[in-house]
Amino acid sequence: MTGRTQQAAEAPAIGRFSATTGALAAMLGAKLDGPSDIELTGFATLDAAGPGQLSFIRSERYAKAWGQSDASAALVSTGIEVPDHDATSRALLVVDDADLAMIRLLEAAAPGEPPVEPGVHPTASVDPSARVSGGASIGPGCIVEAGAVVSEGVVLVANVYIGRGSSIGAGTRVMPGVYIGAACRIGKRCLLHANCTIGADGFGFRPSADGRGLVKVPHLAGVTIEDEVEVGANSCIDRGKLDDTFIGAGTKIDNLVQIGHNAKIGRCCIICGQVGIAGSVTLGDGVVLAARAAAVDNVTIGAGATLAGSSGTMKDIPPGETWAGLPAGPARQMTENYAALRNLAEFMREFRKLRKDLKAAKGPAGNGE
Repeated sequence: MTGRTQQAAEAPAIGRFSATTGALAAMLGAKLDGPSDIELTGFATLDAAGPGQLSFIRSERYAKAWGQSDASAALVSTGIEVPDHDATSRALLVVDDADLAMIRLLEAAAPGEPPVEPGVHPTASVDPSARVSGGASIGPGCIVEAGAVVSEGVVLVANVYIGRGSSIGAGTRVMPGVYIGAACRIGKRCLLHANCTIGADGFGFRPSADGRGLVKVPHLAGVTIEDEVEVGANSCIDRGKLDDTFIGAGTKIDNLVQIGHNAKIGRCCIICGQVGIAGSVTLGDGVVLAARAAAVDNVTIGAGATLAGSSGTMKDIPPGETWAGLPAGPARQMTENYAALRNLAEFMREFRKLRKDLKAAKGPAGNGE
């Protein structure tokens, strides 16, 4: 047994999966290249997979690793050539999109959240004026303040704080340690991961009149989160000053993200880990902010635009464009700039040599004599 195989065998499984390669091909409508009777009992990446496990190949780079993998089968996106494939002993299942096919299988294998009994745990504190649906579950240590609304099928797992006048839409699940401040509105079927904070004070200060300190700017609005939004662990969405900070339906927010007061985030945006969005930033629908990207206050990023990882924009980004760098600019231009910068030291050496040669050629009088 190789190290990869032993690692795969010892790894605990979260979900259950069992199928032959033939049954899997029929389920996915895949073209099968290899035996149809290989028994598959789990998933793994190519480098960690062992016999009996299924992996996936989404690009030529992954295809080159197939020969060194111990996986018994792999999903392969159409059009990708896989070298070193022995169709007598292993199987490839060719599908339109290996990532989407794998997602489908993972969803089928996932155990789902354990069933939760409706009701209020004895250690929870619910204000008498709060409206809690009989089909909601309020777990241990939760606090639901005055005037809050907790709808049908909501699950507050444990130690969740719901502020005054806030509302949680039907089917939303709130993981342990989440803070939702006053006057915040959370839509239906959302998922708020552990320790995220919705509706903390916006970060606003001005110099005092005497110039000896700072005056805090009150933020009196809340946060509105539409349906089917996911907010990652330890992310923070600040409340607005006069209007709500807004998160559009279907948007997915990773861990450790900061969204400033009065930001307006469109529908189905993807905001990756450690992104920082300053106050009053506007994101159109379908914007992608890669990991550690940042936007200064009051900029607008147009629908379908992408800001590359570790980039920071101080200007508006037109719809559909990809920007990169710090400060960010159009990706193609910035790539050319980085390429030139890599060669700058050599260019400067050549420039100094040419300048020295030219000076010598001109002679002491500067006329070449």
